[in-house]
Amino acid sequence: MATLKVLITGSNGLLGQKIIYGFKDDKTLDLIATARGGNRMNDQSGYRFIEMDITNKSQVFSVLEKEKPDAVINTAAMTDVDACEKNHEECDLLNVTAVQHLADACDALNIHLIHVSTDFIFDGKNGPYAEDDEPNPLSYYGESKLKSEEIVKQCSCPWSIVRTVLVIGITEGMSRSNIVLWAKGALEKGQEINVVDDQFRTPTLAEDLAIGCMLVAQKGATGIYNISGKNFMSIYELVQHVAAHWKLPSHLIKRSSTEHLNQPAKRPPITGFILEKAIKDLNYAPRSFKEALEIINTQISQSS
Repeated sequence: MATLKVLITGSNGLLGQKIIYGFKDDKTLDLIATARGGNRMNDQSGYRFIEMDITNKSQVFSVLEKEKPDAVINTAAMTDVDACEKNHEECDLLNVTAVQHLADACDALNIHLIHVSTDFIFDGKNGPYAEDDEPNPLSYYGESKLKSEEIVKQCSCPWSIVRTVLVIGITEGMSRSNIVLWAKGALEKGQEINVVDDQFRTPTLAEDLAIGCMLVAQKGATGIYNISGKNFMSIYELVQHVAAHWKLPSHLIKRSSTEHLNQPAKRPPITGFILEKAIKDLNYAPRSFKEALEIINTQISQSS
């Protein structure tokens, strides 16, 4: 059976690690992990690591020309929404310019480009969203990701955009937390937390997103795909589930409004995704939020 050579950018991040660890033992795949700086993953078997800074155009061309992967999965991005609002230059470099470098290289070498995007390209007035709904970002982060989508859509090589929502999970050496780990950590310390009850999402287990990305690569599926969790809930409900799962004091969770939190970047109120297309085309089968918490709990137990 012919092997599919897949190169992953941002391999030190949560999604990048989940793709590598989830598929490194698959004999039909030849995986190349790439990131700026060294490989931060403990297990370095079953795949190769190459240092590649996607903001460096000549480096991107040089690595892709040498390796000639069948597909590139771009998981690298600046995803801190408030940091993007405050630092447009850094946001543009990682989320727009770097994507242009990848697109140009994939175009020149006819490589399938799979780019990860976000529900934050929408204004949240009409969620949950389907793939062909009209984007209208509220934040600079959302704008940057929409620009990157437009770059990918201009490609003459095969391209795919994988949109996702509020990714949760745990892995080694994490540089950023996520809503589940933040809530669990704060409640364990007995801290009161303010949680919005007017934002709704379909939270996504990182493993499910990794599987969705790889299904796109393996099936050579092109176009836009929504890959998220299947349970629609408010952030407040989500945190209540976290408290119940780990038997933590829910009286510490205080209802708040988005307006009251006064964050630098605007958030879309109601997003979440309709998943019919991914389920039908890719056989995508997301876990429930309850199952996602059980998986995260098992991983926390194994790492402690």
